[in-house]
Amino acid sequence: MNEQPRIAVVGAGPGGLLCARVLQRAGVDVTVYDADASSTARNQGGTLDLHADSGQIAIEDAGLVAEFAALARPEGQSKRMVAPDGTMLMEHVAAADEFAAPEIDRAQLRGMLADSLRPGTIRWGHRLVHVVPGTPHELVFADGLVEQADVVVGADGAWSRVRAALTDVLPRYTGVSFVELLFERASTEHPEVARLVGDGHLWANGDGRTIILQRNSDDVIRGYLGMRIGLDWLAEAGLGTADGRGGLLVGSPGLDADATQATDTERVRTELRRRFADFAPELLRLVDESDGPLANRPITALPTPTSWARVPGITLLGDAAHVMSPFGGNGVNLALLDGAELAGAVVRALRDGTDTDEALRGYEQIMTARGAGIGRAANDAIAEHFAAGGPDLDGVPDFDVEAERWRAGAEAYRAAQRP
Repeated sequence: MNEQPRIAVVGAGPGGLLCARVLQRAGVDVTVYDADASSTARNQGGTLDLHADSGQIAIEDAGLVAEFAALARPEGQSKRMVAPDGTMLMEHVAAADEFAAPEIDRAQLRGMLADSLRPGTIRWGHRLVHVVPGTPHELVFADGLVEQADVVVGADGAWSRVRAALTDVLPRYTGVSFVELLFERASTEHPEVARLVGDGHLWANGDGRTIILQRNSDDVIRGYLGMRIGLDWLAEAGLGTADGRGGLLVGSPGLDADATQATDTERVRTELRRRFADFAPELLRLVDESDGPLANRPITALPTPTSWARVPGITLLGDAAHVMSPFGGNGVNLALLDGAELAGAVVRALRDGTDTDEALRGYEQIMTARGAGIGRAANDAIAEHFAAGGPDLDGVPDFDVEAERWRAGAEAYRAAQRP
């Protein structure tokens, strides 16, 4: 293998960690920097479905199939859809051996990937401020520390500081905001909620409003109240600050990632009850019983495609490159596949004695086109779902059809990439 470049991955989310894992498996040194104090320093969010044709392909490349299978929940693929009055519209019960898109908690996925790396690979508590392109590139951190790297991988999410070294394009508000719900010790403390959700997901779809609940591990249910609404709806209701960012977008430029929204949870609860007042009592009780702080999460997306003039040795993956609506569950799957493909491209270039930056260029061409196509579909889907009158039920994806598409896509990918 040729002389190795100094590689820095910024962001210890699933995509960045998987990229580092694939590099290390091939004997390539890498350092990962993350703003968090540790992998458990904050709430990691809810559950993720890893698709057979993307996220699971990357897990294979990382050599973590058995570890993933031990944590994955095939039963989490079950789904229920109800009307605002509580009438059941659709139910799918996943087979115990269905592995087209099993669920895994984000915290479990992140922990599994972090634990797979050599001790000391991740530099926790390193909040990147900006990248100074050069030979080598300089990474400037909030505490004044400056590190150097020949290759910088931006895996630092929607408000990526690494992306700012390549383009000034920022995510835009989709017109939809999610408010987080949380039910801990669901079977004992919230038995009615547990029965309502079942083993997987529950969707309750109204006119521009949706309740989404997801079964997590450890008897936890997480979810969201989704609304087509103005970005500053909290301020308009007298509950927040009209800052053009929905009160707070954690991790956005100029904000501390540890900052919290300074609003009164009970007053927010009252406002949400008003906005969902026409939903059935068994659904409206979700607003009353939520254990969480009812945090506001505006949904943003980058333009499709988002491209940039290449800067040798700097590249992006996952949300840093193509953040999109969460509809379809493609965000983490693309981040994982991006990480695997980027690392694979670097490894092949080092082994073959070819130009590493040309390998990054080739990776970007595939990644950008793929992210743009899937991103357009996801952003169109959220707009349709939250349109006036509610979603078209005839357009709701059939899980069995999707599962077969994921399985067929996985086989096609393996045939093309691993002849």
